[in-house]
Amino acid sequence: MTGSIRKNKKRTILFLSLLLPLLLLLISLSLGTLKVSVREALEILAARISGVNQVLLSSPAANIVLNIRLPRVLLALLAGAAFSVSGASLQSLFRNPLVNEYVLGVSFGAGFGAAASLILFSRSFPPQVLAFACGLLAVVLVLVISEGARNTLVAVLLTGIIVSALFQALLSALEFVASPYALQSLFFWLLGSFSQATWTDLLWSGPLILAGLTLLIKMGWRINALSLSDDEARSLGLAVKRERILIICLAALITSAVVSIAGIIGWVGLIVPHAVRGLVGADNRLVLPVSAGLGASLMLLADDLIRVLSPFEFPVGILTNLVGIPFFLFLIKRARSSWS
Repeated sequence: MTGSIRKNKKRTILFLSLLLPLLLLLISLSLGTLKVSVREALEILAARISGVNQVLLSSPAANIVLNIRLPRVLLALLAGAAFSVSGASLQSLFRNPLVNEYVLGVSFGAGFGAAASLILFSRSFPPQVLAFACGLLAVVLVLVISEGARNTLVAVLLTGIIVSALFQALLSALEFVASPYALQSLFFWLLGSFSQATWTDLLWSGPLILAGLTLLIKMGWRINALSLSDDEARSLGLAVKRERILIICLAALITSAVVSIAGIIGWVGLIVPHAVRGLVGADNRLVLPVSAGLGASLMLLADDLIRVLSPFEFPVGILTNLVGIPFFLFLIKRARSSWS
């Protein structure tokens, strides 16, 4: 009886975690300087999908909802889901609750790429391309340098810290030589923000994020097995090394795709998986999809707070840092038993 209650509870949490982002999406479209009701936002979306009611689509409210708010809201949802699923996957893979995408150098690699693009090419070259390339380069460096080590997991973590420090140093050097105009744009971007989101950004990064999220969530049982010892994972028929590289690359893919557009946003990939494990346990078949839903919701709520309470565009990365640090300390004290 107790087992059945727990199973139903977990199903309910999964359902609510997937429903919550949809509800917040509708509410978020109504928030802003121009007041738009949830009903009106729904009518605008329905008109855009169906292609009817061109009068409504030509209104100022429709332009704001479809071309300004909707890309921003969708990017916030994708970013939260990507950081959370990436963090949950890497924490299980490395059997370390403190691991996230930053440890592998992905975020600072992508940050360096965007900075180099903004400073060297200005706006003549899309900064997302170089940011994405450098984010993946950071992971490749980590995997190549740690290749052949006796303790692969420890080697990857230590190498990731070194590669992160390398890209941080390169980023600081670029900031030092940048012009005042480029430095201002770069500084705002590095703090993390969704205010500049466009449909072009989503068309470029959205498919990559969705593909990576789908593959990682489908690999939940494999991640469960890889969180065991290597011998136990091999006894279950897994190619341990290949599977680990695939998971690391997928986590790097979705993280780089977000950072290359939204900038560096911290703590979400560290906090959300801890909170989720306190709710549903350590089974990644549940942890990953619930993390995606709650992470997306948390990121969108943070962006909504900025839009509602701040008279100017306050970078969301600052808010996640301010909230994340005390919340993580709270989780450390209250949820130590949730990691098993």
